[in-house]
Amino acid sequence: QVQLVESGGGEVQAGASLTLSCTASGFTTYQSFMGWFRQAAGKEREFVAAIGVRTGIKEYLEALSDRLTISGDSAKSTIYLQMNSLKPEDTGVYYCASSQVGTWRNADDYEYWGQGTQVTVSS
Repeated sequence: QVQLVESGGGEVQAGASLTLSCTASGFTTYQSFMGWFRQAAGKEREFVAAIGVRTGIKEYLEALSDRLTISGDSAKSTIYLQMNSLKPEDTGVYYCASSQVGTWRNADDYEYWGQGTQVTVSS
């Protein structure tokens, strides 16, 4: 049974940093890439960042690229999303996802999803 478990969310003040983690287990097929998405209340799910599992290639939503770092630790089957200088508009549920093939920015191309972790940034 595939599981993606996110952690590291919380409530912080604007300007703070958070590092989210996503630990994967149970895969029986090779996952080519893993990504982070977020969803604010009343809004659609939005691509944030993705990383190639073997290549380590990284991709970011351009508007966030100067404040984010995505990384992975294959030994721990975990990816991370470091977020700096958080703003109230970063508030939302952050989801981890994985896929074999597809377009990194397209949520519909991801096969497996975690349950999400809430990030709340207060001003």
